[in-house]
Amino acid sequence: MRFLWPDLLWLQLLVPLLVALYLYALARRKKAAIRYASLSLPKAAIGPGQRLRRHIPPLLFLLAMAAALLACARPTATVTLPSDTLTVVLAVDVSRSMQAADIAPNRLVAAQMAAKRFISELPSNVRLGIVSFAGTAAVVQTPTDNRQDMIDAIDRFQLQRATATGSGLILALSMLFPNDGIDLESVIFETPSIRAGRRAIPLDQAAAAEAAKKKQKEKSLQPVLPGSYTSGTIILLSDGRRTTGPDPLDAARMAAERGVRVYTVGFGTQQGAPIGDEGWSFFARLDEPTLRAVAQMTGGEYFLASSEADLSSVYRNLNAKFSMERKETELSALLSAAAVVLLTAACVLSMLWFQRSRQ
Repeated sequence: MRFLWPDLLWLQLLVPLLVALYLYALARRKKAAIRYASLSLPKAAIGPGQRLRRHIPPLLFLLAMAAALLACARPTATVTLPSDTLTVVLAVDVSRSMQAADIAPNRLVAAQMAAKRFISELPSNVRLGIVSFAGTAAVVQTPTDNRQDMIDAIDRFQLQRATATGSGLILALSMLFPNDGIDLESVIFETPSIRAGRRAIPLDQAAAAEAAKKKQKEKSLQPVLPGSYTSGTIILLSDGRRTTGPDPLDAARMAAERGVRVYTVGFGTQQGAPIGDEGWSFFARLDEPTLRAVAQMTGGEYFLASSEADLSSVYRNLNAKFSMERKETELSALLSAAAVVLLTAACVLSMLWFQRSRQ
């Protein structure tokens, strides 16, 4: 627990002062009782139960004052609460290595089956967008809460050559921040020009001006604390190493500057698997160090999934995170309400117990 106005904690010194005043009043009352010829008379009139409950209203009043004075310091605490509406972007590797059969029937089909199960268990507060990446990245589904649209998008995955992990992450980030000036053309395709073989054809003046405007907006971004963005997150699933496109760590820095958590999933067996394609072959292995670094840099987590069941378990774990979140919440209103309840109880009990005795 921390306090937004810690200087007002000095008000808590009034609590022991109130205790001292109450004890002083009891002492004076005791001296007045000595005037009776016999102390057994007032004791018999009061009774043992009455002697005990006469201290309850003052105790409730004291607790009410302590709660009210503590509320003045504006205490905060990190508590777990239901999440607000959240946008999740699922970025999935569809490179040729996803046809490896080390996960039956192959990595792509297993990933699609686990993704559909993930969609069926999504919390109601989550909107899902889907990005696929191989040699470049593409939006497969814009953020939506329509489950059937999500499943149809998963079915549209098609294998392609190369692996541009950084491109997939940047495109997912731009889906969360469509008005943030992320220059997808220059970042994903490496230059703000249209490439034709080895020759770069410059953009026209209007397009160049727009690219410069986006770049200027990107420079003016004020970085925030990594993981502090609570309205959206990214899940990045990959089974191999980057072979083209921007560095995933550079893309991770862009996400970290915007406070977006990136949860990374390494999909495949750790020993890897041979892939044959059109007369040539290669060996597909995970790039766990990069995936771990992306997650660590953005305040997310890294998961290893070596089977469809593992991947479904990872998605189930993430769904639990998305339905509940830990927030720093101010407790002043709660303490003030408690003070009102305690004060009301003290007044009611005092009237019920002691007003009758005076009649």
